Amino acid sequence: MDIKIKSKLWIEIDGLPVFGRGRGFLLEAIDKHGSINQAAKEISIPYRKAWGYIKAMEERLGFKLIERRTGGKDGGGATLTAGARKFLSKYNAMETGIRELVDEKFQKIFKTQDL
Repeated sequence: MDIKIKSKLWIEIDGLPVFGRGRGFLLEAIDKHGSINQAAKEISIPYRKAWGYIKAMEERLGFKLIERRTGGKDGGGATLTAGARKFLSKYNAMETGIRELVDEKFQKIFKTQDL
């Protein structure tokens, strides 16, 4: 029997969700593709939902996450701001640390005892 533990981590401000794994995937996909539309497609959410997440995160955090360029001769696009990269890095470090702690505790409680 292969027992595993799963956990989720998200950040709230005043009881409202701001950031979690899914929104992290969205920012990483924007960084990869340079496009909110392509990022939304990659993580299988509608563009409108992706845009709503970005707007809510920026409003609640109080800083810009995305620099947007409108279309034209060279096309539009989106890139992460330095603040977004720093926030994403800190969130990923926090998530990794929490996962390590949860895994360690799980091993002590469940794997060292007979079930």
